[in-house]
Amino acid sequence: MSVTDKKWRAVIDQVLAESSMPLHYTDIAERIVERKLRINMGATPAATVNAQISRSIKHEGSDSPYVRVDRGVFALKSMIGENPAAFPQGAENANAEVDEYQYDIITSFGMFWRRDNVEWNAMPKLYGVQQIGADSVDFCRQIGIYLLYDGREVIYVGRSTDRPLGRRLYEHTTDRMATRWDRFSWFGLLPVSETGSIGVMPASYPAEKLIPALEAILIEALEPRQNRKRGDDLAAVEYSQKTDPDIDKRKAKALIDRI
Repeated sequence: MSVTDKKWRAVIDQVLAESSMPLHYTDIAERIVERKLRINMGATPAATVNAQISRSIKHEGSDSPYVRVDRGVFALKSMIGENPAAFPQGAENANAEVDEYQYDIITSFGMFWRRDNVEWNAMPKLYGVQQIGADSVDFCRQIGIYLLYDGREVIYVGRSTDRPLGRRLYEHTTDRMATRWDRFSWFGLLPVSETGSIGVMPASYPAEKLIPALEAILIEALEPRQNRKRGDDLAAVEYSQKTDPDIDKRKAKALIDRI
């Protein structure tokens, strides 16, 4: 079977079967990329892996080949007997967790993106990648919360609701903040599809999810020294910034003109 013919479930099973320990879904996705088990990874490989496994557990029940060991950590049931020490007591009960695929409140975020990696206009391209090998996503039309930094100091916190993220950030390149920030972080509410398109806002959010989400955002954004780990309820996928190709084209043209 060629690489392009392999289904997600097949390559997930292959990675898990060859691991002596349970793996987080992001680690599974990274191993698929590193070993080139698939050519088309889509825009959300980690989320796709999580969705494939979680849906199997949710819909196939006892017939699912997977077991959820911890939040986002999975293994093959067939491996339990071979390596019981790798599974904590009561691991099977972890399967009672809700499906984690559509993340609660915050769906995606980017930390300390560089201002000079964006070609600024009224609707700039805010490119991010989930991981190496994934397709890029333009987050210009995302909505949510953003922070502006001078170095690593937060100097402004804003929201993008009636105007999308890209537009709001562009406005800060021409207003009183124009000369004061060089980086930005953002937390988005709209879902991202496997093809990289930005979805629509859910009709409502469960009230009990709001406070944990707010706590998680603050921990991630402010990095308090006494918080030993990231907010447990920020299950969103972090995206790394990718420079707008137009910037590289402009630099190349400028170099040619000088020559």
